[in-house]
Amino acid sequence: MIYVGEFNTLKAKRQTDNGYYLCCNEDFEVLLPNKYVPKDFAVNDLLDVFVYKDSEDRIVATTQEPKVIINEFAFLRVNDVSHYGAFMDWGLEKDLLVPFSEQRMKMEAGRFYVIFAYLDSQSGRIVGTNKWNKHIIDIEEEYQEGDEVDLLIANKSELGFTAIIDDHAKGLIYHNEIHQDLNIGERVKGYIKTIREDKKVDLMLHKVGLERLDEYSQIMIDALKKNNDFLPLHDKSTPDEINATLAMSKKTFKKAAGILYKKKLIEITPEGIRKLVSGEEE
Repeated sequence: MIYVGEFNTLKAKRQTDNGYYLCCNEDFEVLLPNKYVPKDFAVNDLLDVFVYKDSEDRIVATTQEPKVIINEFAFLRVNDVSHYGAFMDWGLEKDLLVPFSEQRMKMEAGRFYVIFAYLDSQSGRIVGTNKWNKHIIDIEEEYQEGDEVDLLIANKSELGFTAIIDDHAKGLIYHNEIHQDLNIGERVKGYIKTIREDKKVDLMLHKVGLERLDEYSQIMIDALKKNNDFLPLHDKSTPDEINATLAMSKKTFKKAAGILYKKKLIEITPEGIRKLVSGEEE
């Protein structure tokens, strides 16, 4: 079976003047136009292709890679707006349509938006929706606290940043736990912090525990090296001062400094922390 809106591994069945017809069985075949045919391609060769409807509403194959496939989320730019809706750049010749009925607000040419791509059951076309919330589902049962996940930063609010988890669920990263710049549409690694009884998910950008603290300790050592082995940070430094210098919270700063102190790699003074020249870094 050939799946529209997805990548398919198909075999070249026959060649015509317009290109190769590909298939996976005898019941259905799809055209790969000549402009997408790889060099030295021949009948009976297998090829990974993306299948969709072209501008003439024909099901065709392409070796171009779209920026999103069906049932996935993406952050795309609007190329044009017409009376049909917004046409988005998704990496193929035919733009991805987001109809007006699928826009949370009127979309504008040149701007980027988070969208969800799906296969319209009536037209058989791949379309996008900016009303991506209705395609979010509960986080799956196999996820556990501490699991690493892929995040798409989707929205910013007073509480923090909403992120889409592994292209199906959503969670929240609170502002007070963010110590790096985040932008809407950015994809980052994150971790499950808490899964509540109502299936709402709290996220974090860094793994907790000794493993992460050791990483922060290395960040502190690297910063000391760049600043002549001294940082003017101490117990009375404000959280903003620590975050601006080391991109970590004050609580994490104190724990990381404690690890380095126990390893005799730094000394802690009222003026700041100093790297011990005689200390042996692990």
